[in-house]
Amino acid sequence: MTGGAERKDVTPPTTAELHAALGNSTSAWPQILSGLEEQFGPLVQEWRPSELAFGRMCLVRRRDKTIVYLMPMAGRLLVGVVLNGYAFQLAMRSDLRPAIKQMLADTKPTAEGRGIRFVVKTEADIAEVLTLAQCTVAAED
Repeated sequence: MTGGAERKDVTPPTTAELHAALGNSTSAWPQILSGLEEQFGPLVQEWRPSELAFGRMCLVRRRDKTIVYLMPMAGRLLVGVVLNGYAFQLAMRSDLRPAIKQMLADTKPTAEGRGIRFVVKTEADIAEVLTLAQCTVAAED
């Protein structure tokens, strides 16, 4: 999910920078992080370079595994997930909405798994992120 960007830590954004980049999606950020922490904590937030306009993305990691990628962009929050084979099977049997399942099904698997990105706009989108994270963690445990 680094899109060819150099793999190194970068300086985390200030709260003001993050809010400016997220715009109307500002409230989704803490909701996703608190939901992930509640279910899977302790977690680590690791900032990496991104080719998106904000120039950084946040990897939310549990142990050595990235659960989700949070990418602030142009007033929105783009979320990325990569599911290995078992996590993909769990996701396809879950209560994810059909559009997310279709995105997963349409994605060709790579060595890392099947990766998708989608914009978080609503509370339902936040729930989708948490469900995908559950599938990822269940496949690792």
